Amino acid sequence: MSIAISFSMTPAVAAPGDEAAVARSDRDSAAAEVRRLEQLVAEAEDELSRFTVEAEAAADASRRAQEELAAAQAAASAAEVDLQTATAAVEQARAGVARLGRESYMGSDSLETAAALLDSDGPAEFLQRASTLEMLTDDRAAELTEFRALEREKAEAGRVAQMALSERDQAAAGAAELEAAAQARLVEAKDAYDSVTSERTALQGRLQQAEIALLELEGAADGRAAWADRINTENAQRDAQAAATAAAAASGRAVAPTTGRVTSCYGSRWGTMHYGVDIAARIGTPIYAPEAGRVLQAGPASGFGLAVYVQHPDGSITVYGHINDYFVQAGQQVSVGQQIAEVGNTGQSTGPHLHFEVRTGGLNADRGNPIPWLAARGVSLGGGC
Repeated sequence: MSIAISFSMTPAVAAPGDEAAVARSDRDSAAAEVRRLEQLVAEAEDELSRFTVEAEAAADASRRAQEELAAAQAAASAAEVDLQTATAAVEQARAGVARLGRESYMGSDSLETAAALLDSDGPAEFLQRASTLEMLTDDRAAELTEFRALEREKAEAGRVAQMALSERDQAAAGAAELEAAAQARLVEAKDAYDSVTSERTALQGRLQQAEIALLELEGAADGRAAWADRINTENAQRDAQAAATAAAAASGRAVAPTTGRVTSCYGSRWGTMHYGVDIAARIGTPIYAPEAGRVLQAGPASGFGLAVYVQHPDGSITVYGHINDYFVQAGQQVSVGQQIAEVGNTGQSTGPHLHFEVRTGGLNADRGNPIPWLAARGVSLGGGC
């Protein structure tokens, strides 16, 4: 009679004819456990990807708000300068109008002039009445017209300045609100990340034990040694991939920005827009320039923690975010395949990965899908995007 038991239990004594059946049952149980744990790990990693995308979206919103605030502050400053200029011009013109009024009065002995002056509160009003009575010469009438235009310009400059100040204040409030929301989301994402990674670590430990048990049931004399051999093989494959990257770079061919597993693609995900591709890899994994270019920026970047921006011959700009460290500086020329940074977990990030973007309309515009950009250069990041 066949006895089906869990792979983690010590099997009961079985008749010789039943040993093969017991082994098969244990093997099937172990395989099922491996599949179940793999699914749980995949779900945990998908949750991590969601947290990362949401945190990056919050950082994007905060960056846009800061840019709007900077523009509003510049507009307010320019409007204030215009207002000061208009005010000075009006004051100068007002002095000229007062002089013109005195000259017009002193130079005329008509009864109309006297009547106009007696009914006026000052030189400016006198000129207004005088122009109506056609008592001014052409050049004096032109001076009065210029004064009126300057007063209108001052009033408009005041209105623009007031509007600019209001927009600046609104932008400041909006930026502060979005920054607070971004920080709160990051804290929430970090807490969720800690919880999920703790669970994932436990699951990976159980998965390892299940895989070792399965290897032994499949005939391995030492399941742990066989499992270690498999890990070494995977590491060797990564090393070979890195060597292939170096060889491609040496021949002048474009290369992938890093080695790892794509966890988030470009596009709308979980109700927000993800403007790049996330590639999960261990901290310290090299990041390469896919093709030659010039470094625009390298260092701290809002939301990205640390980032590098490289402009290529066609004008496109590649962005490398959340890096652990960088090895280039602004203005430096880089060659294809040159290491420019290493994978990290800085900024609005919930796990070690590279956030890779391509921008074609300038440093902060037209953030398109990086996959076609790479494909046009003969580079694939594998399936999934």
